[in-house]
Amino acid sequence: MNVLAFFAHPDDETMLAGGTLALLARQGVQVHYLSATRGEGGEAGEPPLCSLEDLGQVREEELACAVAALRGSSLDFLGYTDPRVGPDDELYAYSDDLKQVARQLASQIRQLNAEAVFTHGVNGEYGHPAHVLTHRAARMAVESFTEQAPILYGVSAAFQEHPRPRLTNQDNPAHLVLEIGPAREQKTRAALCHRTQHALFLRRSSREAGRQLSVPEVIIPLEGLHRILPPVTDGLDDEIARLLQPWAYEPPLA
Repeated sequence: MNVLAFFAHPDDETMLAGGTLALLARQGVQVHYLSATRGEGGEAGEPPLCSLEDLGQVREEELACAVAALRGSSLDFLGYTDPRVGPDDELYAYSDDLKQVARQLASQIRQLNAEAVFTHGVNGEYGHPAHVLTHRAARMAVESFTEQAPILYGVSAAFQEHPRPRLTNQDNPAHLVLEIGPAREQKTRAALCHRTQHALFLRRSSREAGRQLSVPEVIIPLEGLHRILPPVTDGLDDEIARLLQPWAYEPPLA
């Protein structure tokens, strides 16, 4: 089985769904990774690990390291440039041409013969415009298939026990919640690959904890999935759900 994991920036794949994707790889699934950008607009670390001019190349290498840790089968990029963060931490999408992004993604789906796609949720998790664009493009791409359309799953689905509700898509209730224990070490190793983003990973959680945390301490052990297409009407009955069932944390929540 081929699965395509499509996200906006390097590190999204790990922090939002790394455990899920690693568990699928353990089940023999070929998980292919596709990033819309190289994360050129992100942080370079504290202290900086590279110049802003080199950040895209460095984050590409970090993503390759993470994909290897998650036992991914391939990695590719759509080639969009990640915009720099604006005044007052304003975030931006990487394109204003939704249809073009969707066409490119549909081409990747056909090339890989992907039977399922994982991507950002409808709210872009915490409202990031690039995440929202990626979600919309994924939905449009999947809907463009008249036959043999892949299953579309959104990550960071909302459920009551989620340790960081701010990172969930409140309009995507979880259909499946996974306890990623067997893959937590892989998810941690993948997160450690994203060295330029460690300060970002730790900043808010350390402030809330009142002490400096480490990367392993902020790895979320539960991950929620919402099946976007086809819509869930009477429980999950697809191959993805069956493969992940051994790690289901509790019965479906919606």
